[in-house]
Amino acid sequence: MNSGRVRVLRPEELGAGEREHWRELRAKSAAPRNPFMEPEFTDVVGRVRPRARVAVVYDGGEAAGFLPYERGPLGQGRAIGLGVSDCQGAVLRQDLVPHPRELLRACSLSSLAFDNLEAEQELFVPYAVEEHTTFVIDVGDGYEAYERALRERSPKFLKTTLAKERRLGRQVGDVRFVFDERDPAALRTLMEWKSAQYRRTGRRDRFAQEWISRLVARLAETRAPECTGTLSVLYAGSRPVAAHFGLRSGTVLACWFPAYDTEFGKYSPGLVLHLRMAEAAAAEGIGLLDMGRGPAEYKDSLKTGELPVYEGAATRPGAGAALHWLGREPARRAHGFVRERPRLASLAARTLRGAARLRRS
Repeated sequence: MNSGRVRVLRPEELGAGEREHWRELRAKSAAPRNPFMEPEFTDVVGRVRPRARVAVVYDGGEAAGFLPYERGPLGQGRAIGLGVSDCQGAVLRQDLVPHPRELLRACSLSSLAFDNLEAEQELFVPYAVEEHTTFVIDVGDGYEAYERALRERSPKFLKTTLAKERRLGRQVGDVRFVFDERDPAALRTLMEWKSAQYRRTGRRDRFAQEWISRLVARLAETRAPECTGTLSVLYAGSRPVAAHFGLRSGTVLACWFPAYDTEFGKYSPGLVLHLRMAEAAAAEGIGLLDMGRGPAEYKDSLKTGELPVYEGAATRPGAGAALHWLGREPARRAHGFVRERPRLASLAARTLRGAARLRRS
């Protein structure tokens, strides 16, 4: 489908030249090279989500911009992989500034929702209604420098975690870490742990959704230079005790699905796993681990900094925009009301955990 200088394609319809232009534009961006923003991620989403599309913006006969998205009923659009993708937005040549509403019109969209919009997305940031924090670990100066920073900021945390790692080795078996594990059984184990964690905490089980399970399985086989599925596993003896699946580029490890065997919870294997991931990433020349948005005690302990991401929706006038508002804004405002009141948020969390226990009983 063509509309002026914009051509809308299915991800698999992108040509080799267009994909290369996409990668070149990301390489020139000032933003961290998050693998969620690479064409390979969009391509894999397209294989499990039939409504996935890419708007290609041309200038002077050359592809100068890309907007990956999914089109829903009545033209309501969403960022590609929304709900699981941790970095979203358009990939544009720096001097190319299309009008957002014209771009939506060319895509036959009434709205485009996002929940992890990259901070450098000047095209869509004005449409954000909430700013969130994503937590990062900077190992650009090497793992030893990161450990020194942890000792200065939180000496008790690092000392305790390393002591638990040694105790795990003594009491369970020699501790071994694999940064890029290829055993499919280890991935299945991680998904089982993560599903159990979702149920235990009263959250919706993402892996109960077939498309997410298929997406992760396909990404585990993806081996592109700037988007490689990476399964990291911490073993004690022959047993896996913690694991993580994420995506890595040459410079960023996007942390995505961490989990551990609760039988070994007293050893804090998840924290040990993240330290070893940081060490391995630094050895690979990866300077940044992005742990994603959402507060968590382990993120506060491990982080070296924070980056903003945005939630909201670009819209253009019409019934579709009104439907988007009615469908999303009341719930978003209710969530925001709870988040801003710690006692209420704590009560909500306890209620969810209690509901999860009732479902299991």
